[in-house]
Amino acid sequence: MRPRHKPPDAMKPAVKLIGVAALLGVLMLVFSLYGRPDFLMSLANQLWSCF
Repeated sequence: MRPRHKPPDAMKPAVKLIGVAALLGVLMLVFSLYGRPDFLMSLANQLWSCF
């Protein structure tokens, strides 16, 4: 009789921790850009010039 395969475990804790840390880092970067209105205006102008 063949042994049954176990279902794959959920993400390993280290991989999950790295993913959460990367996500929080990206969110902090995005929120820090909102404190620089000159950057946002420059970005909006560049985006608008495409149309």
